[in-house]
Amino acid sequence: MALTAIRLQEIFRLLDNRFGALHWWPAQTPFEVVVGAVLTQNTNWRNVERSISSLKQANLLSFEAMLAVPEIDLAACITSSGYYNVKARRLKNLLHMIEADYSGRLQSLFDEDTGSARRALLGVKGIGPETADSILLYAGGHPVFVVDAYTHRIMSRHGMVPETCDYQTIQDVFMDNLEPDADMFNQYHALLVRTAKEFCKKSKPLCDTCPLGGID
Repeated sequence: MALTAIRLQEIFRLLDNRFGALHWWPAQTPFEVVVGAVLTQNTNWRNVERSISSLKQANLLSFEAMLAVPEIDLAACITSSGYYNVKARRLKNLLHMIEADYSGRLQSLFDEDTGSARRALLGVKGIGPETADSILLYAGGHPVFVVDAYTHRIMSRHGMVPETCDYQTIQDVFMDNLEPDADMFNQYHALLVRTAKEFCKKSKPLCDTCPLGGID
């Protein structure tokens, strides 16, 4: 087994032992995951939760309702997530694509092979790789690894990727060295996020108490 694969499995073992099952992404439906993936762009999850709550109160957290509501009214419901006009437009762009290409059936998008579904999502203005992969993994159950700033931070600090590298380079490290398993990718990514937030902080990291302190 390649050294990188061994190190990844050791990281996963240590973090899994520390935190246990994290059951991410918190949502009641796949559509809620999709909406959350857009809303979480450039903001924290607490703000997204407020917007999700507002959408539920307005009975807008369904494909049909959100597609029908005017963009300005949608924006008014998601102000807490920031950039609300931009995000309302991105949500509308995504819904219009699903309506046009998949007859409004989100599951039809997820029934595509991973490559085709990913291309469809990336073709939507405002949907980048992290958002697309979050939708595919957490809403669609596709075995694709999600990369974010937390993943980059931990991987670069442990010398597994260069400090300056792109999304695809980091994703390839996981995809090329781990079995394609959606449940594992889900848990692994959640563990990395939790570790970065609690220990591998952007400034003043808590290396002495980090569960990955022994990984060099």
